[in-house]
Amino acid sequence: MSDALYVRFQGTVRSPRGHFPGVFARAGQLSDEEHRFWRAGNDWFNANFANPSEVDPSVYDPALNPGAVAWFKAASLELIARVDGYLKILALHEVACERIESSNPGKIIYEDPDQVVVTPWAHDGAGPLE
Repeated sequence: MSDALYVRFQGTVRSPRGHFPGVFARAGQLSDEEHRFWRAGNDWFNANFANPSEVDPSVYDPALNPGAVAWFKAASLELIARVDGYLKILALHEVACERIESSNPGKIIYEDPDQVVVTPWAHDGAGPLE
């Protein structure tokens, strides 16, 4: 096992806002079966762990927390395992995604037992590069 404390699944292409989107973002052009999986999966996640923006509505505010993104805690194995279905659907639609791990993904602005939301470190030589 790696020394990573945090795990994130994200697209490999930046969005128009300059971020690498996470895999839960939106349904887009899905078949009925894929949409049912997506909806049931999102409902399960909503029922079983906190939505940071409901706990702190400012957590994803681009003016206050530019580039804020969520990471699973590596110990949240059940939650991480549930991402596989989303990755399969994205692969079917030729949307490239990657799993990244880090022991220090950025400045933590939100934390609960399963996840953190961070603002990425500035890559100006002052912060860690992972």
